[in-house]
Amino acid sequence: MSSAPVPSGLRRARAAATADPRIASFDYASAAELFPTRSRRPGRNRIGYRRFARADEAVRFAMEDVPPELLAGACLEVDEQRYDGDDIRRLYESERYPLRRPARG
Repeated sequence: MSSAPVPSGLRRARAAATADPRIASFDYASAAELFPTRSRRPGRNRIGYRRFARADEAVRFAMEDVPPELLAGACLEVDEQRYDGDDIRRLYESERYPLRRPARG
């Protein structure tokens, strides 16, 4: 892990993520299902239902590969709990998120 300074906005987001008990106790190693919303334009940005062996991979996919306009209506289901697009973002920004995030440029 890098020792580079963390921007204050990201620090606030990470603090908010740990304040939500569902986010703070989230099990990133559990199996997950991702249900992205449908694009309003047929044939564009079509990403269907996906199942993941680990929730951390589902969160990574949602944040790094799903177009932002589809993330807003996405639903992640883990251990019979549902998480919306904002929850997915908090899970990704959490200090507990186990995967490496791409470098911001």
